[in-house]
Amino acid sequence: MPSHAGDVEELHARVPDESLDIDENCVMVLKNSGPCGYPGMAEVGNMPIPPKLLRKGVRDIIRISDARMSGTAYGTVVLHISPGAAIGGPLALAQTGDMISLDVPGRSLKLEVDDAVLQQRRAKWVAPPRPTRGWAKMYVDHVLQAHEGMDLDFLVGSSGAEVPRESH
Repeated sequence: MPSHAGDVEELHARVPDESLDIDENCVMVLKNSGPCGYPGMAEVGNMPIPPKLLRKGVRDIIRISDARMSGTAYGTVVLHISPGAAIGGPLALAQTGDMISLDVPGRSLKLEVDDAVLQQRRAKWVAPPRPTRGWAKMYVDHVLQAHEGMDLDFLVGSSGAEVPRESH
């Protein structure tokens, strides 16, 4: 299915656009919303179906993202794509118009783009701006990806400290 790829600002700008070239056979792709992208992997993965499709009676469309979303959302949504686009994961190379295959029973998601094209895209890829100081920089420099649990790398293997009862 053809895709529409972009970040969260582009998503909110384009979804209501009546001229958006999208139909019920398309896949919506939201990238740069994972642990390092947003940063913090905020609940921005609830991608709304474009109003022009809703008026046609379309109630679901495949949506793919490195973000997360509320458990109250619905539909055919693949989240927590990892590694995330902001650090150059496969989602970073997806572009509007690419074909994407999703096989839920087979647990397969594939960007149907020739390897040579992906190599060209990888060579031209530029990471989004990253924080330059403070907690945000420390977080982005040390957070693990979604499939690794989003812990801070320097805490892996630590048992942590007991949380006093008064702190609950």
